[in-house]
Amino acid sequence: MPRITKVYTRTGDDGTTGLGSGQRVPKTSLRIQAYGTVDEVNSHVGVALVSRPATALVEPLRRIQNELFHLGADLCVPESDKARWPMPRVEERHVLALERLMDELSEPLEPLTNFVLPGGTPAAAALHVARCVCRRAEREVIALRDQEPVSAWVVPYLNRLSDALFVMARFDNRQGGVAEPVWDSRA
Repeated sequence: MPRITKVYTRTGDDGTTGLGSGQRVPKTSLRIQAYGTVDEVNSHVGVALVSRPATALVEPLRRIQNELFHLGADLCVPESDKARWPMPRVEERHVLALERLMDELSEPLEPLTNFVLPGGTPAAAALHVARCVCRRAEREVIALRDQEPVSAWVVPYLNRLSDALFVMARFDNRQGGVAEPVWDSRA
């Protein structure tokens, strides 16, 4: 567990940052962009949590925040260094938990007949923003994976998470009695 005594270190003033393995890389590297965007997803999930989502969403969202830290830790150590620098990782069980959550939350929802626009309750709107940022994180991790190996469950987790955030937004609107805004293709 890290022990942080000072928030500032000045070591990044040259435009580099340290990976979990100690290696210095440019702050613009794909790896830094990818786990930085994962951190951004986590922040948006935090906004959704303080937006008073349906009670059934609170515990899953808190769990997801913790899993996103696992994912960030997973990404901050290159695969070649993981034996020397073990970190929490996203695993198949995390992906399966998201699938179970979506199945459970989808039961009371009407089938989709149109594209849903972001909005509705404040929590649903925040969840839609988190979903969009999660898709960006997924694209960035895929770009990273095209250049170097990443853990096997990172992309599937982000893919399921973006779907889960969509389902949670729909669920929150349903629980809040707010009609989902839908796309008007004739507007």
